[in-house]
Amino acid sequence: MPATKVIKKKPVKKEATVKKQETRNKKQGKETNKAKVIAVTKKATKRTMVVKKVKVPAVPRGKEAKPTTMEELLASTGYELKAPKPGETVKGVVTDVSKRMVLIDIGAKTEGMVVDREYEAARDYAKELAVGDEVTAYVVSPENDRGQILLSLKRALVDKRWVQFAEYMETGEAVEVSGLEVNKGGMIVATDSIRGFVPSSQFGKEYLGRMDRLLSQKFRVKVIEVDKEKNRLIFSERHVSEAEAISKKAEALKFVKAKDKYDGVVSGIMPFGVFVGVEIPIKKGDVGKVEGLVHISEISWEKVNDPNDYFKLGDRVKVQVLGVDEGAGKLNLSVKQLTADPWSTVAKKYPVGAKVKGKVTRIAPFGAFVTLEPGIDGLIHISKIPVGNEPKVDKMVDVYVESVDQEHRRMSLGMVLTEVPVAYK
Repeated sequence: MPATKVIKKKPVKKEATVKKQETRNKKQGKETNKAKVIAVTKKATKRTMVVKKVKVPAVPRGKEAKPTTMEELLASTGYELKAPKPGETVKGVVTDVSKRMVLIDIGAKTEGMVVDREYEAARDYAKELAVGDEVTAYVVSPENDRGQILLSLKRALVDKRWVQFAEYMETGEAVEVSGLEVNKGGMIVATDSIRGFVPSSQFGKEYLGRMDRLLSQKFRVKVIEVDKEKNRLIFSERHVSEAEAISKKAEALKFVKAKDKYDGVVSGIMPFGVFVGVEIPIKKGDVGKVEGLVHISEISWEKVNDPNDYFKLGDRVKVQVLGVDEGAGKLNLSVKQLTADPWSTVAKKYPVGAKVKGKVTRIAPFGAFVTLEPGIDGLIHISKIPVGNEPKVDKMVDVYVESVDQEHRRMSLGMVLTEVPVAYK
């Protein structure tokens, strides 16, 4: 059980009280009744002799002693000091902020200090701090040659900024950045000493292909991807400069369904396909412009090697919607779906045993491919080609149908010989 320590207040002295009362009465022309003053003083003395009980830790009899070391003193008060380690994250309370330093109580033997380079690195953040603010800091040095604990707010500031970027992505709030460097994929930018990236596809038409105009310039962007673990921060300039058009596009996508047909204009040609821009009615007198991709496999039923053989920039083309990519805000389109699939009638048109003419379009190690009509190719296997009678690309040949696999869109052909092969002469 804890012991009880009794503390008594000093009693009131009778003689002093009587003299004070005599002096006061003499000034007022009154007589002093000493007996009455003493009686009152006794009562006051009783009131002031208050006993205050204080709980103190129990100490074995005969071993009571005053603390002689810091450890003993801390043990007697129950206060525990923290021993920070380099690189450790600590939480503390700001105790002082000046133009060159921030002091933070982190529960160690001395206050932590943010000074010199670490203060300069987080100057703007430090200016916003006030005494009593709770902050997170990183231990740079637990004890320098002066016995001081050096802290850093820069990493805490960076962590705070990553949280803010995530919030900006949710709210759609714009951020100001500065252009640092242009590369093949887009532009590297910086904001508050944190670097991010604006892909080429995320620049508006004004800067598309002219991104270098934004180097060393400040411009506004919106956050579209945040991943602190991968240090990935992606911005979009067009979400600011073309915000209205993007808003209309998002609304227009709600009206689009698979198999819908639209007239469009070829806006780009790439090795993998053709980009087509279409206008989708939203309401009377208003449309939303949406871009879609016609993949190279959806240009024609026949094999396409180069989309440039079929389209030019600015060409008007009719397309059919295969699907809507709402995440990317684009359409998956097709041109060939607007025409009949030639393989749907191939069994009737090319029955087994039928003799037809075709054009050799490709030679492979295992045989020769022959096109009977656009979209319908057959294979003459190498084992069916007589030595000395090998077909050549772009030459017309007489063949006969050996088999048709309509489901897998395959056809086996044989060569119609018009003369005896060299090997048999």
